[in-house]
Amino acid sequence: MNSRNRGKNTGDDSLFSTQKQMDKLKLALQDMQYLLSRGYAEKASSELVGNHYRLKARQIQALRGASASENQIQQRKSKELKISDLKGGTIYLDGFNVLILLESLLSKAYIFEGNDGCFRDLSGVHGTYKRVNQTQQSIELVAIFFTKSQAENLIWIFDKPVSNSGRIKQMIVDFANKNNLRWVVELEFNPDKFLAENAEIIVSSDAWILDHCKNWFNLIRYLIMEEKLSVNLVKMF
Repeated sequence: MNSRNRGKNTGDDSLFSTQKQMDKLKLALQDMQYLLSRGYAEKASSELVGNHYRLKARQIQALRGASASENQIQQRKSKELKISDLKGGTIYLDGFNVLILLESLLSKAYIFEGNDGCFRDLSGVHGTYKRVNQTQQSIELVAIFFTKSQAENLIWIFDKPVSNSGRIKQMIVDFANKNNLRWVVELEFNPDKFLAENAEIIVSSDAWILDHCKNWFNLIRYLIMEEKLSVNLVKMF
């Protein structure tokens, strides 16, 4: 696995750092929420809103990640747990979702806070996972959280079909063994469905998982606040 960063794309500063662009994105998010709350499909809504505000492709991607209907927001917030709720429990962690988001955050890429309170980035796996310079630190942050949560166990779930999933599994297993952490790492063919059906406590910012899971914890918010992480944060609402 090659070492590199998972930082900003060229041009991201012009899309996400100026007041003009931020004002436009906030208005676009309001329109997206209005349409989604009235049953319009996400793709059609994002195309309509994107054309109206003349958004670029990465702005539309950020908009889609940050958007949810009023009902989705209410349902997700009703299932959100506090750190005190995790004591003695078993936490299931959406491996690539959490790891890549932390890598992006530590690489100073833009991180987007949506209207459901979740944080998301613009990176993705695309069939192959490649370790970056911030991978080790990302795993260490999860370890800090796990220790402070006083949870009994933590189970990482990764996409088995993704290339290099076996390597990142071994890296995490080695780290857990070295540090005496009660961690398990599993590879699943359909991790989203597995997490939604089998886990009482999930850590993820994946919209489908949040809509179908039993309970979830907002790990990224916790780490940003508790560990005082420096973040290129775009608050979309």
